[in-house]
Formats: sequence, structure tokens, C-alpha cells
Amino acid sequence: MRITDGSSLGRRTGLILAGLWLALAAAPSSARADEAQAKVLFKAMSDYLAAQKTLSFDFDSSLEIVTKEGQKVALASSGRIDLSRPDKIRATRSGGFADVELVYDGKTLSILAKNAKIYGQVEAPGTIDQLVDTIRDKYNRPLPGADLLLSNVSDALMPLVTDTKDFGSGVIGGVECNHLAFRTAEVDWQIWIAAGDKPYPCRYVITTTEMAGSPQYTLDIRNWKAGSEVAADDFAFKAPADAQKGDLSKLADTDELPDIYIVVKGK
Repeated sequence: MRITDGSSLGRRTGLILAGLWLALAAAPSSARADEAQAKVLFKAMSDYLAAQKTLSFDFDSSLEIVTKEGQKVALASSGRIDLSRPDKIRATRSGGFADVELVYDGKTLSILAKNAKIYGQVEAPGTIDQLVDTIRDKYNRPLPGADLLLSNVSDALMPLVTDTKDFGSGVIGGVECNHLAFRTAEVDWQIWIAAGDKPYPCRYVITTTEMAGSPQYTLDIRNWKAGSEVAADDFAFKAPADAQKGDLSKLADTDELPDIYIVVKGK
């Protein structure tokens, strides 16, 4: 590894990183056992999530973008998810560009742009799984951590995986977790799953390997609650008195990436 700054700190960092690389490259043949264990741990998380008819959590998200000059910038947001299977969800998200609420009662999808005081509604009867596809593909309004809200996370994600690794323990927000890493043709992703009898996701990181700079999306989950711990919610949308109704497909700044940014794919 070539260190360009010539400083003693740079040399020490280079040696540490080189040593880490050698340690990873020289992993023993137990990798196959680690891969099997990682799949077992991930399936246990998927089964646990599917069994929770109600759940809620707060989240902090970070969406990295790479500018045309090659500078990497992270856009930060925080929010909350309340979910009742199979067909009800409330999601809020606040960031530097938007303050958004999404409500779905199994029949109608409502999205409120609080800053603009505009909301849109559309009939979309179905399940949460169907809603995830609808708002992502038709309205380009993906839910934060949508993959983890599906009724069968393992069936949705694992068929695309080409490589699996178990990196042992990690700690997220004071919670001991199992750290797993997966690769697909287009993205690398990692997940930290709480150890114990409630294997909920604590951190989810997606790295887009096909884009210049390999930007990442990170979702940190906290205040996890499930079952009887979850406060009752009727999932009814209540529009503020000063909000106007508009076209859902034209609501501005309701995604984590502000509308002022132009996405250019490729290296």
C-alpha cells in the first residue's frame, strides 16, 4: 500500500490497514461454516420479524451522494415507523430538506409534506408488501428500510446473494449484535442483528458498488418495540387544517434525496 502523505501517522495507518487486509485474505477454511451460520442468523431475524403483528421503532438514516467533483456527502434524516401487519403503516421522517408523514390504512395511501403544507392521496388496496413496491416503482417514494418491513425478508433478499460472511459480534447503540455481510451483483449490504431472543435489526447498510465512490445508505434502528409494547394506532390520516390537497405524484421533497439533485448512474 502506497502512502502519499509521508507522515508517520499515514505510515502507521497503512501498516494497520495492510495487516487487516492480510488477516481477512488469510481467513481459514471455516468460512463455509461461518456462511452457514450467517444464513441461520439472518433467517432467524426474518422469522422473528414476520411473527410480529405490530412493531415500532425510531431510526436515523444517512444517504451518501457523490458529487460530479467526486466529493462524498451524507444527507441525514430521523424518523419513526409504526406497523401493523398485514396492511397498515405510519412513517415519519424529518431531514434538512423535508418533514414528511406517510400513512397507509390498507386502502388509501396518504403522504403529507409538512413544510409545504400539501398532501396527496391515492387508492392502493393491498398489503404492506404490495405498498412497498407501489410507492417505490410508481411514485419513487421508497420507505426507509423498506426491505426490513416485508413479510418475509429472507425470501426477498437472500436469492440475490452471491457471497455471505459472518463477522462475529458488534455493538450498536449499546446493544450486542451479530454482524453479517452479503454481496449481490449490484450492491454489498451489511446488517447488525440484536443477539438474544429478539433478533431485530439494529443497523442496515447498503453500498452501491456500481456507482462511482460506492455511496452507502445507512439505517440505524433504536427504541425497538413489538407486540404488546406497541401503542395502539388507528392509522387514520388526519390532514392539518391549513394543508392543501395536491397530486401525490408531484409532491416535492418527500424522498430522502431532495429533488434539487440530479442522479447520474454509472462509474
